Amino acid sequence: MIKNIIFDFGGVLMDWDPRYFFKTYFNDDEKMEWFLKNIAVDEWNIEQDRGRSLKEGTETLIKQHPDWEKEIRAYYDNWSVMLKSDIPKNVEILRKLEGKYHLYGLTNWSEETFPVALENYDFFQLFEGKIVVSGTEKLIKPDKEIFEVLLSRYILKPDESIFIDDNFKNITTAKSLGFEVIHIKPETDLGEELGKLGIDF
Repeated sequence: MIKNIIFDFGGVLMDWDPRYFFKTYFNDDEKMEWFLKNIAVDEWNIEQDRGRSLKEGTETLIKQHPDWEKEIRAYYDNWSVMLKSDIPKNVEILRKLEGKYHLYGLTNWSEETFPVALENYDFFQLFEGKIVVSGTEKLIKPDKEIFEVLLSRYILKPDESIFIDDNFKNITTAKSLGFEVIHIKPETDLGEELGKLGIDF
């Protein structure tokens, strides 16, 4: 029987994308995409999610690409603009689940930027602090170790839990550990997928 529902945040409950800032900054989509695919790449940002400080991450990238110093510094200076909004349809479902299931968060997120989301979106209160943040733990999905932190800290059983994420690698790890899973894609109806797993809300 399902007792616990575990949410990833970015792409599931929060709409974050560096393009929300850099589209206006560059005013040139081709240049923006080149910068994000060749300079401020996902692999670089992930290291901040893994626990590297924003300052260290910024200075490391500037050393590698000194000609892009201004743009690199703009990345975290304007991070809050990249956090555009919540994803209303999924947050609505989250609110309906409150009190019926135990709600948890498991997110790849920098310890330094996560408080911005906490302070600006009240739905995080529904988790009652039961959130595991990669930047705090110095562990990151899809590595199984961060899932094990969640399981041991809150005494959860995978076979009593649903894990929801937009990253297929994270879904694969969760499935291998025994979780029921929902892979969020742009076309996914979360309510419908939860219904298929017997969730009533």
